[in-house]
Amino acid sequence: MFRTLPDAGSATVNVVINGAAFSAPAGCTAAAALLLAGAAYTRTTPVSGSPRAPYCMMGVCFECLVEIDGVPNQQGCVVPVADGMRINAQHGSVVAAA
Repeated sequence: MFRTLPDAGSATVNVVINGAAFSAPAGCTAAAALLLAGAAYTRTTPVSGSPRAPYCMMGVCFECLVEIDGVPNQQGCVVPVADGMRINAQHGSVVAAA
């Protein structure tokens, strides 16, 4: 569904998305990497469990909340990918451990 424009010299970083290894373009955000990897959604709603996906891609709408490296409620659209990053879809309302 989503593709990047061809760039033969572009660097990539290795991330894990929902348990699967993925090579993401360096400099892209966690939300963009999820979309490129074919993820159908980034989170589910707390009440109905309906799937949601990134909408604004600029940190305003909070539809892109994901778990990054074990920390929930991260706005995936404003967090750049890093080598070894683990990105998981967030299910329902998650309270971070103290």
